[in-house]
Amino acid sequence: QVQLVESGGGLVQAGGSLRLSCAASGRIISNSVMGWFRQAPGKEREFVAAINWSGDSTYYTDSVKGRFTISKDNAKNTVYLRMNSLKPEDTAVYYCNRIASMNNRVALNAWGQGTLVTVSS
Repeated sequence: QVQLVESGGGLVQAGGSLRLSCAASGRIISNSVMGWFRQAPGKEREFVAAINWSGDSTYYTDSVKGRFTISKDNAKNTVYLRMNSLKPEDTAVYYCNRIASMNNRVALNAWGQGTLVTVSS
């Protein structure tokens, strides 16, 4: 069973930045399309960003375009989410997962524990 471990969350003021990391057991990140998702309090989990296996194609939900950057280091088997210009509405638990494809952003593995991002106004 693949395990996904997210880290890097914390409390930040609006306008600030954070970088999230996601590590996986096994070499799935280097061979897979990966995505970041988030779940705000009282809301459904939503897709945030995706990156293809080679790292040269990315996709973002509209609300984070121009502020968030997804990247991956296949040698380190890690995927990142750089978040700039954070807003209070970005407050959520953030998760990574392997997804079916860039166009079919369905999560394929069990969810990790996530990492909490809290943006204060």
